[in-house]
Amino acid sequence: MPASATGAMQVKPACAGAKFQVTLASASPRRLELLRQIGIEPARIFAPDIDETPLQGETPRAYAKRLALAKLGPADENFTIAADTVVSAGARILHKTATKEEAERYLRLLSGRRHKVFTGLAVRSPDGRVASRVIASVVGFARLDEVQIRDYLASFEWEGKAGGYAIQGRAAAFIDFVSGSYSSVVGLPLHETAALLRGLGWQ
Repeated sequence: MPASATGAMQVKPACAGAKFQVTLASASPRRLELLRQIGIEPARIFAPDIDETPLQGETPRAYAKRLALAKLGPADENFTIAADTVVSAGARILHKTATKEEAERYLRLLSGRRHKVFTGLAVRSPDGRVASRVIASVVGFARLDEVQIRDYLASFEWEGKAGGYAIQGRAAAFIDFVSGSYSSVVGLPLHETAALLRGLGWQ
């Protein structure tokens, strides 16, 4: 191992100089599209099977980080990327909507106010090192009228979406303010994902 000009030994990351592929720990087509946007094509994709029930008293930020780390799953020979996006109104976690009634409650709750979106991001290197971050963004909804709410519910775009809406879809017409990472609100913060990969030695 070469010495630096000061005589100190230079320590290289365990993955430096090697080419590794990426595993995406998510079945979300949105996260796959986002990764492709920055030129990463996962060699493997899997859908994590974890219990997503919040712990008693757990904050939205802590919840997003815990789920992202849990979604990494068993180690493999690739860099693994996992993420979880949480929409919150105050300290209240707005879950992935399963019914039209729940989606309507969320739309009425978010109408005319700002809320936070936390995306927990976790990356594991092939040698087992893990780096994680939580990215917080603020999203503002314009005040929705009855026609907008009815039409959005009829679209079923809310189905399975955290907070009952998809910012990259029809709900874009409702958004009058975004502060933070747009890609994080969609589901994967691209700048932070690339930075964590590089920090762990990804080439």
